Amino acid sequence: MKRCTKTSILFAQGQYSSNYCNNPPYRLNRPLTLSEKIVYSHLDDPARQEIDRGRTYLRLHPDRVAMQDATAQMAMLQFISSGLAKVAVPSTIHCDHLIEAQIGGVEDLKRAKEVNHEVYNFLATAAAKYGVGFWKPGSGIIHQIILENYAYPGAMLIGTDSHTPNGGGLGAICIGVGGADAVDVMAGIPWELKCPKVIGVRLTGTLSGWTSPKDVILKVAGILTVKGGTGAIVEYHGPGVDSISCTGMATICNMGAEIGATTSVFPYNHRMKTYLEKTGRGEIASVADQFKDDLVPDKGCEYDQVVEINLSKLKPHINGPFTPDLAHPVSEIGAAAQRNGWPLEVKVGLIGSCTNSSYEDMGRAASLAKQALDKGLKCKAQFTVTPGSEQIRATIERDGYAKILNDVGGIVLANACGPCIGQWDRKDVKMGEKNTIVTSFNRNFTARNDANPATHAFVTSPEIVTALALAGTLNFNPETDYLTAPNGEKFKLEPPTGDELPSRDFDPGQDTYQHPPAESSSVKVDVNPMSNRLQLLEPFDKWHGKDLEDMRVLIKVKGKCTTDHISAAGPWLKFRGHLDNISNNLLIGAVNIENDAINKIRNQLTGEYGGVPDVARHYKANGVNWVVVGDENYGEGSSREHAALEPRHLGGRAIIVKSFARIHETNLKKQGLLPLTFADPDDYEKILPNDKISITCLKSFAPGKPLTAVIKHADGSQESISLNHTFNETQIEWFKAGSALNRMKELQ
Repeated sequence: MKRCTKTSILFAQGQYSSNYCNNPPYRLNRPLTLSEKIVYSHLDDPARQEIDRGRTYLRLHPDRVAMQDATAQMAMLQFISSGLAKVAVPSTIHCDHLIEAQIGGVEDLKRAKEVNHEVYNFLATAAAKYGVGFWKPGSGIIHQIILENYAYPGAMLIGTDSHTPNGGGLGAICIGVGGADAVDVMAGIPWELKCPKVIGVRLTGTLSGWTSPKDVILKVAGILTVKGGTGAIVEYHGPGVDSISCTGMATICNMGAEIGATTSVFPYNHRMKTYLEKTGRGEIASVADQFKDDLVPDKGCEYDQVVEINLSKLKPHINGPFTPDLAHPVSEIGAAAQRNGWPLEVKVGLIGSCTNSSYEDMGRAASLAKQALDKGLKCKAQFTVTPGSEQIRATIERDGYAKILNDVGGIVLANACGPCIGQWDRKDVKMGEKNTIVTSFNRNFTARNDANPATHAFVTSPEIVTALALAGTLNFNPETDYLTAPNGEKFKLEPPTGDELPSRDFDPGQDTYQHPPAESSSVKVDVNPMSNRLQLLEPFDKWHGKDLEDMRVLIKVKGKCTTDHISAAGPWLKFRGHLDNISNNLLIGAVNIENDAINKIRNQLTGEYGGVPDVARHYKANGVNWVVVGDENYGEGSSREHAALEPRHLGGRAIIVKSFARIHETNLKKQGLLPLTFADPDDYEKILPNDKISITCLKSFAPGKPLTAVIKHADGSQESISLNHTFNETQIEWFKAGSALNRMKELQ
């Protein structure tokens, strides 16, 4: 493909030459949003691609792929199954998910390398064999590594983690996907994405005082809710953008996953230029400057929805518990907690994670810790610090921030995800004990951080976490309230301060990157057939060409059902490379509407109650297909495709719900399942746990044509309901072949 000088910023790293030269803006004959410019510049066939926001499917060629170690296992196992020799685009694996927080960074990393040796060896050798870069354990969190090394203005990147949108802080379109989508891109196959709608968030005013970039997305989450961004890219613009640092913009984009957004993005500005220069990419910054007028929205472009936020009036926020869209001003959280019976005492404050672990974040938290130390005060709550990368760890250690945070009572954990994803060996409370934690993370679903469903987790900025950890209570507003020093002196914290970037260059720390060798034919990738951590994949069965008759309802789920409910993380992460073993956590966190119980459903063949995976296995062993019935926004949260692989592996055929989260719906399609939605949401009430369901009209399965479900009740009566779907022609072929991977192999 020829290069296009006008959009050379898109190719600054020489990774992919887009067909943008066909110039979609002129064909569409209208001004474009920034996200449209970037997305449409990566079209496989821009001259003939039908473009209609929210309706048509785009065929795209992203510039690169990134995978974290928990999802990379299954992605690489699928890539191996494809039979291809090398990846077609630059790709990397990042070891960040399998390190459990227990004692401290050094000790925890050492233990993780021992416990996960088999998995790390598999990933390292598979990466070397197939041309994938490998970031070793201790390197840092995938999204921080991408921001420091790979994201750039105008790029398109996909990652097997829902918080991949973090890269939007550098003006890139970075989208979270499942492993099967990553395999498509690594295979050089056009990747499909429903043409996103575009939500504009216009920022005015200036951030100051206690208000931080995190408060922008906490406020947006409160406005749009956990599903308000579904099917849309959130594009920030307006004069207020320039008051936010590059890493602050990344924070905002990162947590956009919590509103269901496809991704989020900011326009190119001087903050991005400075960050690129500080991270050794001055050449890209120079090219971006040449085309800076193209790396912003066109004047007069139209958004599908616009949200206005005045940063000068925005107050510090804290969201939770149990959902990231329950927004409260910090000044009101104490009263809200007392009113709702939430524990006021803060047991643990946790800062860091992929959302808030930048140099600026650590500096602002340290500025508060220093004020407390000057008064002789330490944290009343336990306090943990998670650096986002080895570069951040080394730099905050060199510049004294780490010592200050340690002196105030903090424990510096490994450069990894840790407690944010449930990798936390928590000892201070008993399971089931009601308690409160505050974090600078992005997600706070029930039991996510510590596996304790009674933990009330609140997400906020690192600054507010630090202040509340010092106070030891939610009933503290640092803008107005006073702390008490050991000598009885009352004092108020001054607003946090911190440098956006280090005055000296970043300290890169230890070299933890393994470049793929030029010659890899001799590299061996071994998977022990007796392993309980890794398992080669067997193809799923093809559709038999008939309607799906008399399927059992495995479980009718009540209320919120995230991917954490469907396929829990935490201790289960160790089985992410072994489909049969990881399937033992299928839907163990979902609430059964029949009895309001978790992991207790009736086996309709025996009449006995059992765990969800056990009953599913019994149905499969007896040749009985089954469906899951669910509520709104089913599958929100993580991009983990195990939440789709597991039901397929255990005999599931369809998931019937009121609405889906974007990534999960796609993952289900990729694995040959039928994600279907009630044409009438009230039909959810018609299905009973002991019903049999038949999906009919499958021989005429076509885009835009609803399917019919025949519900057969235990009393002999039956009724029919209409089920909608979003399958296109290509995706219907996945269903018929049994999975997208099966279809790929058919076409080779």
